[in-house]
Amino acid sequence: MTTASLFKPDVNCWRHATASFAAPVVDCENYYRALHEAFSRARHSIFIVGWDIDSRIRLLRGEEERAAELPSVVSDLLAQCARDNPDLQVYLLRWDSSLAFLGMRELWAKEVWDEKTPDNVHVQLDATIPMGGSQHQKIVIIDDEVAFSGGMDIAVHRWDTRDHRPIEAERVEEDGPYGPLHDVQCVVAGPIVGHLAELVRWRWKRLARKEAVAIRDEGPQPREKTPRCWPLSVSPLFQDIDCAIARTIPFMDDAEPKQEVRRMLLDLIDRAEDLIYIENQFASRQEIAERLNERLKKCPNLRVLLVSSYEPEGTVEREAYWASRVDFKKILEAGVEPERILMASSSYEDDDGNTTSKRVHSKVMTIDDRYMVIGSANLSNRSMTLDTECDLVFEARSDVHREQIRQARDDLVLEHSGCEPAQLRSLLQPGQPLRELERCRGPGKYALSEVEDEQFTDQSLHAFMLPFSDPEEPLVPPLTLFNGKRTQLSNPSKKVLIFGAAILIIALLVAGGYYASQHVSWLNADAVQGFLESTRGTYWALPAVCGIYVLAGILFFPVTVLSVAVAAVFGPLWGPIYGMAGALCSAALLFGVGQAMGGDSLSRIGGSKVKRVDQKFKESGIIGVAAIRVIPIAPFSLVNLVAGFSSIRFYQFMMGTFLGMAPLMVAKGFVGDSLTQIVINPSAQNIGYLTGGIVFWIVLIFASQKLVNLYQQRKTS
Repeated sequence: MTTASLFKPDVNCWRHATASFAAPVVDCENYYRALHEAFSRARHSIFIVGWDIDSRIRLLRGEEERAAELPSVVSDLLAQCARDNPDLQVYLLRWDSSLAFLGMRELWAKEVWDEKTPDNVHVQLDATIPMGGSQHQKIVIIDDEVAFSGGMDIAVHRWDTRDHRPIEAERVEEDGPYGPLHDVQCVVAGPIVGHLAELVRWRWKRLARKEAVAIRDEGPQPREKTPRCWPLSVSPLFQDIDCAIARTIPFMDDAEPKQEVRRMLLDLIDRAEDLIYIENQFASRQEIAERLNERLKKCPNLRVLLVSSYEPEGTVEREAYWASRVDFKKILEAGVEPERILMASSSYEDDDGNTTSKRVHSKVMTIDDRYMVIGSANLSNRSMTLDTECDLVFEARSDVHREQIRQARDDLVLEHSGCEPAQLRSLLQPGQPLRELERCRGPGKYALSEVEDEQFTDQSLHAFMLPFSDPEEPLVPPLTLFNGKRTQLSNPSKKVLIFGAAILIIALLVAGGYYASQHVSWLNADAVQGFLESTRGTYWALPAVCGIYVLAGILFFPVTVLSVAVAAVFGPLWGPIYGMAGALCSAALLFGVGQAMGGDSLSRIGGSKVKRVDQKFKESGIIGVAAIRVIPIAPFSLVNLVAGFSSIRFYQFMMGTFLGMAPLMVAKGFVGDSLTQIVINPSAQNIGYLTGGIVFWIVLIFASQKLVNLYQQRKTS
């Protein structure tokens, strides 16, 4: 073959080199198995760059999982590999945050990985992507000799077999079962891996501000033998094939934007003559549709087969991506014979007429039998400009490679259609109408059907949703500083989102409580005291006090005011007893709310420093809680809520609350009762009781502070 190479470094690709061995890995069952095999052989380094890296994912299933010598759960596997080999360095780089995906991603990803793995497993969350964009590259590199790249993450709702059975016992997550899902990754070895190794180290250094382990170079490897880390379950399809790396890099403070993926796809389309095969999660980029349409009109024999998902998931997909796909299809088909184009989804119908549609998450394109793309980039605006992406592009330079690209393409089409191999090869011959593929409907097989997206959307919300869901530019444009330098606002980090939400909730509670105490007629000291007086001497006294304390705690009503009011009504004996019971009920409830909201989250949000402080608080236990109760450093309700977030045990919290508040309740009992007696009989004796109660209260605070300091000094000595 004498055709000039498509690859143009710094234009439509970053680097290109030989892939000594390469193979598509189709669907997550096969990919996760391959990862398990490769991780198990790692000796030097493992790099994982992903949209998500979920610690809970099981890489093996069924009998394979039961028979495996090493753990199946990815965090357990990597932890054991790292412990067994202290020289092994593992680097995990995951996108930090997005409000849209908080419900399906591990909220405390870094902290979970740090807790589960030894020190030679390093974790970074990338919060440097421009606002509205995402970290979308999916790259895994083992010992700098084998690399995976494509559309698959180690994430929930990804695992499936190539059969894509409508009912699959293993296709279940914590939020319930999910439907069939198709995806594609590729595995490569040889010189191209060195460039991928350089790419992930650049990504790592940007975040960690320090170098990762150096790239390992053992010199030329045997051409006839796959590397040691190559997964045994994957047979190489290509050997010694040219491969390019095309990236999307958005503008960031320390990185110039790159649109190599966009340029590569446009250049590939311009080389098509017979058949363009595409499978992609989305088809919303009008520029791609326009270039396809131009090429179809220029080449009368060219055909386009595009396979994607059938049904949108949620309003965002429906009104942004599916509404855009309506326009994409119109642009693609304009002025072209209908039989030359098929935009289809893949569905399965059982004997009872029940239909299951396969969700397509892959990002694949073949151009005739000369080029094959396997990557992370969707045919969307954001993938071309705003997200970080990485596509691998294979170029056939021999008849053997051309046949292998045909084989890989046909293998994918067979999975989506009901065709037999010989039938498919005939239907894909030059000049054959693609619409005939819809007639292939074998029993128990998936079949292709033309997409008709107008059934899902009338596009009425398209203009509103598109700028937020599939933007071409950051949601907030770059800012120009005083020195003339431009800076890009990134997505808010997870910690900022969590802290901001917590502060907002607390501020709203405090403000609401204050507003209620000032403007709600029955929520003030006089009204509370009047209500309590009506229950004095009845069986409802204690429940009424407890109920008021619980309500006051939720509204952040000052507990001191309430305690004094209770003592004023019930006297110096029963007032402190009732007040103590009510305070414990309120404390227990808000502690439970804090636990339900996050458990260990307080220490995890703040990282290692806050974790150490929290550990000291935990070790001080009952004494520490008692000290906080005596020394008025924070509102009563806020202490209860934050304690639930912390790692203090419930019994320690309640015992410390009792010990810390009991003396204060006695002091408040004297003060409250004395106030009542002064109103009735302003004698010197009653004034003396009031003064003594206040002095006792102040002395308790200072004495408790001294005792806590002494206790902590003894603990540390």
